Amino acid sequence: MTFFWIIFALGFTYLTALIGDLYALVNPWRVICDGIERLSPGAFRPRLRYPPWLGYYPALAFYMAFIWLELFGQAPPRTLGLILLVYSIVNIAGAALFGRDAWFRQAELFSVFLRLIAKISPFEYRRGQASGERGRLRLRQPFIGLLQEPADHFSLLLFVLFMLSSTAFDGVHETRPWVLLFWKGIYPQLTRFIAQPYLFFVDIYYDWQWAMLFLSPFLYLAIYLLFVWIMKIVTGSQRSLRDLALQFAFSLIPIAFVYNVTHYYTLLVGQAPAILTMVSDPFGIGWDLFGTAHTVRAPIILLADGVWHTQVGLILFGHIVSVYLAHVQALEVFPKGKQGVWSQLPMLVLMVLLTTIGLRILSLPIAAGQVQDPLPQPSSSAEPAFALATGDVAFAPKTR
Repeated sequence: MTFFWIIFALGFTYLTALIGDLYALVNPWRVICDGIERLSPGAFRPRLRYPPWLGYYPALAFYMAFIWLELFGQAPPRTLGLILLVYSIVNIAGAALFGRDAWFRQAELFSVFLRLIAKISPFEYRRGQASGERGRLRLRQPFIGLLQEPADHFSLLLFVLFMLSSTAFDGVHETRPWVLLFWKGIYPQLTRFIAQPYLFFVDIYYDWQWAMLFLSPFLYLAIYLLFVWIMKIVTGSQRSLRDLALQFAFSLIPIAFVYNVTHYYTLLVGQAPAILTMVSDPFGIGWDLFGTAHTVRAPIILLADGVWHTQVGLILFGHIVSVYLAHVQALEVFPKGKQGVWSQLPMLVLMVLLTTIGLRILSLPIAAGQVQDPLPQPSSSAEPAFALATGDVAFAPKTR
């Protein structure tokens, strides 16, 4: 569990931002496919043409499932192993059907995600085109990879927006205002029309949480398209709304990345002792390969003030980088003087809005519990009182 969720999902993501798309070299599913190809030449010759309309939607679907598993799945190691086995079979089958290059470029979750993160890195790696040809490593300015090409499919824009919205949702879905939005706002209205036991609404609550997660990129899409449309209007551009939306999509990635870091870096740091232990005993069978198996396992707890200031600094840094990238992109798309200036205002407002949302989420209090238990019902009340399950302050709905 620690290896997958902490070392791979977090640590490897941050390493990719520093050193580039190392995953293109070590992608385990591509390595398996390459091995099968050596044993059985032609096994991954494309049998079907990858549909252009399909784009990155498979990767987006896998991404949504991955975040759902992280936030709500509570999968034990055995279940996680079975999920990864099924994912492996799907990848091998997809590569056999559509060819390795097409599948791993557009459909495999971690290939798409880490390739986007690698655009931040000062190092660029490109695989060799021919069999046996060595790849190339090139040094470049940090973040410049985000300006080299626009998003090439609408589904990739949705993928980038889910990078933003999923982390924002993770930050907000356990906060007191969000939990009470359902139990004090939505729940009383549902009871007016649905006569069901309380536990029925507990299930509805989790369905609501899941629905909000899956709908979140479309909410962000609506907001993003609104500001791009304003840009189109104020500049008088003849380019389509879709074209402009794809052109500026990658300028959002720095904000998405710092969202991720601010929310999860304390988890990575806190679990560092467990990582040291696992390096020496990766299978938990008593090995001590590097003399670190018996190191202190107590998690590292960072000071709250330091965490807060680090989070604020990271979010502001990501905002500044995204504004700069949007500025450079605008000057390329709108080279005329006033047109270039006016084009930047909507994107500036959008990024200030995203930064404000990020800071606001960080400041929200965490709820004491997700589910509320009925308290003894007052005789004068037509509805039960409720308290958060872990002992939060009770409140009673108003009587009708």
